[in-house]
Amino acid sequence: MTLFLATLLVGLVLLAFGGALIADTSLVRSALRGFPRSKAASYLFFGAASAWFLYRVAHLSEADFGQFRTPLFFGFAAVAVLSFFYVSEFLAVRGLAALVLLSASPLLATAFTRYEIPQRLFMVGFVYAALTLSLYLGAAPYRLRDIIEWLQRVPGRSRWVGALFAAYGLLLAGVSLTY
Repeated sequence: MTLFLATLLVGLVLLAFGGALIADTSLVRSALRGFPRSKAASYLFFGAASAWFLYRVAHLSEADFGQFRTPLFFGFAAVAVLSFFYVSEFLAVRGLAALVLLSASPLLATAFTRYEIPQRLFMVGFVYAALTLSLYLGAAPYRLRDIIEWLQRVPGRSRWVGALFAAYGLLLAGVSLTY
């Protein structure tokens, strides 16, 4: 992945999320409210995060416990499957947090040692902020429910927050064209 593509993808994701918040339709409001405990979102996000993590475990090098690849793979696969049965509360939030954590590595790798391009820090700064929020929500996933409740408590608040996300997405899309 190139720095251009990484920055553009982050910008487009922010633009899409911000656009959905700006629309503030009843469908968006109910989808946001139901997201933390949604079974479909759990299967999608936690399933994708589990698959990506198991892929990374399956391709460990010898220096990274590669000689224990098979037992680690089956152990983590069992934990992932059992999570759907025994810790299904807020599994969608944990899955989304895990996807953000896993996606940070390739995104940040594109900007690594690219000191001649200072505008890369717009993307890098957002990725680090998303990492911080993901670590927090992974540890306390019920807090996303509180954030969504706060967002929808005052009419128009979600539109303002959506406008901020969309504006930053546009900024990142524009910055990606300067590389």
